[in-house]
Amino acid sequence: MSSILSTIGRIATEFSAARTRYQTERALRSLPQELQKDLGWPEAADAPEGARPASTRRQSH
Repeated sequence: MSSILSTIGRIATEFSAARTRYQTERALRSLPQELQKDLGWPEAADAPEGARPASTRRQSH
């Protein structure tokens, strides 16, 4: 029983960390390109001015 609970706890911890990472990345990507570059966000330095990486574009479902 404790093995199941520890597995559930580990999964919950991993989910929480992934969600926090996603929210942080989303907040950084919402900043203007100039600020992203100042912060050293890697995709901002690689992207042409005014362009956003495909992963940040909204996809219609």
